Amino acid sequence: MLHSAHAHHADVVIVGAGVSGLSAAHHLIAAGVTVIVLESADDPGGRMATETVDGFRLDRIGQFLNTAYTEPARTPGLERLVLRPFAPGARVHADGRTLRAGALTPARALTSGSLDQARVGAALARLAALPEERLLARPERTAHAALSSRSLGTTLRPLLAALLRDPGLTTSSRVADLALRTFARGRLAVPEGGAATLPGLLAAALPPGTVRTGVRVRSVATNLVTTAEHGDFSCRSVVLATGARAAAELLPGLRVPGFHQVTVIHHATATGAGPLPWDGSLLLDGDPDWPVAHTAVMSAVDPTRAPSGRSLVTTTVLGPPPPARTVASRLARLYETSTRDWELLAVHHTPEAVPAMPPPQDTRRPVRVLAGLYVCGDHRDTNTVEGALRSARRASGAVLRDFGIPLPAAPRAALPVAA
Repeated sequence: MLHSAHAHHADVVIVGAGVSGLSAAHHLIAAGVTVIVLESADDPGGRMATETVDGFRLDRIGQFLNTAYTEPARTPGLERLVLRPFAPGARVHADGRTLRAGALTPARALTSGSLDQARVGAALARLAALPEERLLARPERTAHAALSSRSLGTTLRPLLAALLRDPGLTTSSRVADLALRTFARGRLAVPEGGAATLPGLLAAALPPGTVRTGVRVRSVATNLVTTAEHGDFSCRSVVLATGARAAAELLPGLRVPGFHQVTVIHHATATGAGPLPWDGSLLLDGDPDWPVAHTAVMSAVDPTRAPSGRSLVTTTVLGPPPPARTVASRLARLYETSTRDWELLAVHHTPEAVPAMPPPQDTRRPVRVLAGLYVCGDHRDTNTVEGALRSARRASGAVLRDFGIPLPAAPRAALPVAA
C-alpha cells in the first residue's frame, strides 16, 4: 500500500465528485492507492441530483438506467443499489393510438394485430443478438438517417429520442444501435429513492475524509492540484472527473462537445385519480409537434418517490421549459384525464444535461492524457450512467498500470431489481 502522512497529499487526487469521480476513487482504493476527491459543490453527486419537496423526491435530469447495464455491478460501493424497473418495453402514443415498443415478441405482436409492433420487435431482437463489436463496425451516420432507411420512424423515433435525449437524432447511428441493443436486452429502470441514491451510496462507502466538498480547483498538473482557498494538494497522479467544459478549462486542448438540454417537470396528483398507467409504464409522445418527450407515473415505478396517498408524475422535455399550460394540455391528452387539479412541484432545466455524440464518434475516447494525468466522464464514453462508470474504470485502470499495480478483480454479481 502507498502511504503519506501529509494532510494535503495522496497518491491520486480526483477532481470532481460525480458518478465518475466517486467510482474511480473506489477502484483505486480497492487496489491500495490513497485518494482524495475534490468537489466544488457543497454535495457530491454532480448531475445525478435529487431534491425533496413536500415528501416527493424529484430528480433534476431523470437519467435512465437499464437492468442490462453491467458497470454498476462491477463498481465497488454499489452493492446496495436497488433498481426500480419500468413496465417492460415502452408505450408510444402516435397517430391517436398507443403502441408498446419492445414488450412483445414479433409473433405475439402479429397476433395482436400490430404490424408496426411486429417489425419493431423483430428489429430489436436482431440488435439484441448482435455482439457489440459488430454494431461498432457498422457504417456510421446520424441516427436520423439510419432510422429513415429502416422505415421504423413512427415507433422508434420517440424511443430513440428518449434513450439518447436527442430530439433531432443527430447522434451517431452506432451509439443509437448500442442504446437500442441495451433497451432490447433489459428493462429501463431508475435507482430506488431517486437518482442521488447512486452517488450517495458511492460517497458513503468511501473512507471518511476522502471526499472534500466546497473546494474550487484552479489548476492541475501531473503532481499538483492548486485550489482557490484550500491550498495545494501534492500527488503522483491527477484524474479529472468533471463535466467536459470544466475539464477543458483545467486542461486546455480537451475538446468540448456540444450538449443536449433537458427540462424535467414534476407534478403531484392524488393516488388513483384518473386512468393513469399505474403499471409503471414509460409513455413516449410520438408527435414531434408537442414538446413532451416522455412521461411516467414515477411513484408507480418507485413508490419511495411520493408520500402516502399522493402520486408523482414526471415528464421530460428535450429542450427549454415550455409554457406550463402547454405541458398540462398535452399530458391531459396522453393520459386521457384532466390535469386541472395536478400540482406543479418543480421545473428543472439543465442547458448542458447530456454531451452530444454526433458522427464520427469514438465511444471509448482516450482517458490517459499522459503519465500522471487522466480524464473520465460520460464525455469520454457513451453519454449514459453506464458510460460514466465505465470511463472511471478505464481511467483508474490506466492509473494503476502506470503505477505498476495489478488491477483488482471486479465483482460481477447482478444488482437487485425490485419486483
